[in-house]
Amino acid sequence: MANYYTDHPEIAFYLQHPLMRRIVELREKGFADKDLYPEAPVDYEDCIENYRRILEVVGDITANIIAPNSESVDLEGPHLENGRMIYASKTVENMEAMRKAGLTGVAQPRRYGGLNLPNVIFSMCSELVSAADASFQNIWSLQSCADTLYEFGSEEQRQKFLPRICAGETMSMDLTEPDAGSDLQRVMLKATWSEEQGCWLLNGVKRFITNGDSDIHLVLARSEEGTRDGRGLSMFIYDKRQGGVDVRHIEHKLGIHGSPTCELTYKNARAELCGSTRLGLIKYVMALMNGARLGIGAQSTGLSQEAYNEAARYASERAQFGQTIEHFPGVYDMLSRMKAKLDASRTLLYHTAAHVDVYKCLEDIQRDRALTPEERAEMKKYSRLADAFTPLCKGMSSEYANQNAFDCVSVHGGSGFIMEYKCQRLMRDARIFNIYEGTTQLQVVAAVRYITNGTYSEIIRGLLAEPVSAGMEPLRARVATLADIYDASIAAVKAFENQEVQDFLARRLYDMTGEIVMALLLQRDATAAPELFAKSARVMTQMAEETVSGKSAYIRAFKAEDLDAFRVAEA
Repeated sequence: MANYYTDHPEIAFYLQHPLMRRIVELREKGFADKDLYPEAPVDYEDCIENYRRILEVVGDITANIIAPNSESVDLEGPHLENGRMIYASKTVENMEAMRKAGLTGVAQPRRYGGLNLPNVIFSMCSELVSAADASFQNIWSLQSCADTLYEFGSEEQRQKFLPRICAGETMSMDLTEPDAGSDLQRVMLKATWSEEQGCWLLNGVKRFITNGDSDIHLVLARSEEGTRDGRGLSMFIYDKRQGGVDVRHIEHKLGIHGSPTCELTYKNARAELCGSTRLGLIKYVMALMNGARLGIGAQSTGLSQEAYNEAARYASERAQFGQTIEHFPGVYDMLSRMKAKLDASRTLLYHTAAHVDVYKCLEDIQRDRALTPEERAEMKKYSRLADAFTPLCKGMSSEYANQNAFDCVSVHGGSGFIMEYKCQRLMRDARIFNIYEGTTQLQVVAAVRYITNGTYSEIIRGLLAEPVSAGMEPLRARVATLADIYDASIAAVKAFENQEVQDFLARRLYDMTGEIVMALLLQRDATAAPELFAKSARVMTQMAEETVSGKSAYIRAFKAEDLDAFRVAEA
């Protein structure tokens, strides 16, 4: 029987991540739960085995329930009845399967009914779900909104809402509005304190809300009358049981049909303040969005895996001119690049998730006791690394998912343009990945300060200093040459001292950064498991050389006046 976890040993490899032992130590807090909960692990080895068992269950459900349901979900989609969103029938079946397996609220502490999974393992589960159906991953992975509620809500709110999420109730984050997409400072949904009712009342419209008719919503709203910027925004918890919110419209989308994208109307909807006023956008949404971007990294990686699987299978079966097409250079070039992009996305995903885990665990420990100076330094280090790696992870993996889905259709040829083949759905689903939760252009904006201040160069030099196997040493030397070209390109861009030019060239530096880092991470992985990663490490290194040489040449030849050819002409 198929299993999306055991069928892909590359995923299990990352249970051996260099930070995993530290993550488990911090997450389990000295394995204190073993005396309170019979399912809690007693030591590190028991914990890793527990993760494996959970991943095998997810792998079974995704391969044998969610994947077979995906075509029906895509065709039926959700629909609207009397102001309520109704899921596709097979989506309900998927949700019930995950709920019965105890796979809701998985990252929450055991005292609230969760499994206490770290981000690395949650991301693995999320990748598996996305490989089966990216639209269902949107619904299932939004349980990660509970992390923000746990982090910033009161203990009373945790006790009230987290057990419900762990029992299977759904979540959404209601941020965007008709006039506030990427620019969330323009959010105008109004929050007013009612002395009479003893609660906040929300009024306005939210648009493009994924899973918008969920049970529990985190809502960004304007609590400070007369303000027009982010300092007037706060975060609220809305409970569907309270009423006051209707679904006005469900978007008819290009892809991810099973994921309901809703327009909501709030009419005196009762809500609770989460955390403090005025910090909704400045602090809470930033935490929420970073978690969501990691989720898109997992979603992209899962779809990349499925696109590669479909392309490789078809190429091994389709015969032309007396042989299967996998033997044609034009096809195996595409397949090798698809596999390298998949493996590169995955290593970047779990490297990023591991950094997030270390600093988030230390933040959680800090709620109970003061951290030691060494722990504070460790938290600061990994918080900075997580901030640097998250925009790389989201942007690069989502772009690669689009490219892999596109190439999957190309490998299928004319059949790829026929709706009966899965590859067309993968391409439609992937198209949103580099748009929502911050476009790739916004990931470049988030990453560029780490490019110009030398953070990525420092990371690259650190990776170059790590020992590798004899088989990887020639590749490592080639990337060392690329690192010098990369630093020179950064210096050339900074030398313009023209912000518009620097912004224009930033995407070139971003792409160079991503491919150099991913090549180095794959070389590290191939040193430990050459049978899994050696080929992809070689292909990724060649791709990085292709990218760096081309984009560095573009930067060297660029002049400030060249912008005139690109600017929009004045009317």
